[in-house]
Amino acid sequence: MPTRSLKKVLIITYYWPPAGGPGVQRWLKFAGYLPDFGYEPIVLTVDPSKAEYPVRDASLLEEVHPGQRVYRTDVSSLYALYKRLTKAKSAPYSGFVNEDSPSLKQKISRFIRGNFFLPDARRGWNKHAYRAASRLLREEEIDTVITTGPPMSAHLIGLRLQRAFRGRWIADFRDLWTDIYYYDKLYPTPIARAIDRRYERQVLTRADAVITVSHHTRRQLLAKSSRILPDKLHVIHNGYDARDFRGECPKEQEFTITYTGTLASNYTLDAFIAAARRLLLEAPFRLRFIGKIDPLHARQLDALGEHVERLPFVPHAEAIRRMRGASVLLLVIPDFPDSAGYLPGKLFEYMGSGTPVLCLGPTDGEAAAILRSSEAGQAFDYHDEAGIYAYLKACRDAPAPPRRDSPARDYSRESLTRALAGILNKR
Repeated sequence: MPTRSLKKVLIITYYWPPAGGPGVQRWLKFAGYLPDFGYEPIVLTVDPSKAEYPVRDASLLEEVHPGQRVYRTDVSSLYALYKRLTKAKSAPYSGFVNEDSPSLKQKISRFIRGNFFLPDARRGWNKHAYRAASRLLREEEIDTVITTGPPMSAHLIGLRLQRAFRGRWIADFRDLWTDIYYYDKLYPTPIARAIDRRYERQVLTRADAVITVSHHTRRQLLAKSSRILPDKLHVIHNGYDARDFRGECPKEQEFTITYTGTLASNYTLDAFIAAARRLLLEAPFRLRFIGKIDPLHARQLDALGEHVERLPFVPHAEAIRRMRGASVLLLVIPDFPDSAGYLPGKLFEYMGSGTPVLCLGPTDGEAAAILRSSEAGQAFDYHDEAGIYAYLKACRDAPAPPRRDSPARDYSRESLTRALAGILNKR
């Protein structure tokens, strides 16, 4: 990767290969395309042998550019206590999907996490990351730092660096902070909430620019303080990398509905399962779920018998192949008060696959609007059994021809990196 003519930017991210899951994709892809727009990304992350990742995907290391500079640091892990309390084998998945009805020990550990490890238990990385970032800023003469969260504690590294070096700092919110849909599951006290909100306001008011993934999230962040300047809050969606979808990929012969990712307890599936059961009475087909599933949903799906295939986490390239080979892709928006603004990262990879998308969630939400404008699928209310059934039946009886040219170009990683470069260019 040439460096002489490129402007340097330091990206501080806890999640980097071999970490797996959607949290890795955003900045892995940005880093891959930034040199095309005049920037050399220098990545600061955690030593994977000491990191706490819910999932790992070593295959993603192959997507890191051979010339990409990546610096890894030590970490003081606060999750060791969490593991001792819960006897969990891994860090919690988003929404605690890998925990059944929480036991007393799990409730206690969540309370400790939500009240004593603020803003999150990965804050043990901060002092190590700050030292390494300070050295890189001096030695490399870098004047722009980007922090990305979750974990939101990463933004406190940016806050401290800005105070010490007075360089330019951009904070990327891949998710909400104190409004995240599972925040109450941490049982925060009023004092903990106040501390968390203070951290949040400090980041939003002090950062030179803030990036987030949806217009709804931008509005929520803007409402946090009257001191936040609207002009510095930008929306850059998640997206799909066209390079991941190159080449031919045949459809499976059997009609197959595929879901990838986690299914937490607040992902409403009752009407979908009823519609699927109704369709199964007419002809058999396959329901494939890839990823971690809440135990209640697992029992619901298992009741459909041999027609359901449940697979554990698979490498990213394999997930892409499964998306492209499916007949329909199922997308479920978590059912919570602000779900209309929720945009899961996999929505865009679903769109990039060219496979029709059936979305369960608010029909007036951002995900529904993007599906309509991109002609990539259709959204149905969680309880619209008739509509879900009709859509699945139409996809089965009259499958759409494979798309040669995706209408979702605006959500390609290359296009989105161009938007990021536009923000970096502003001084």
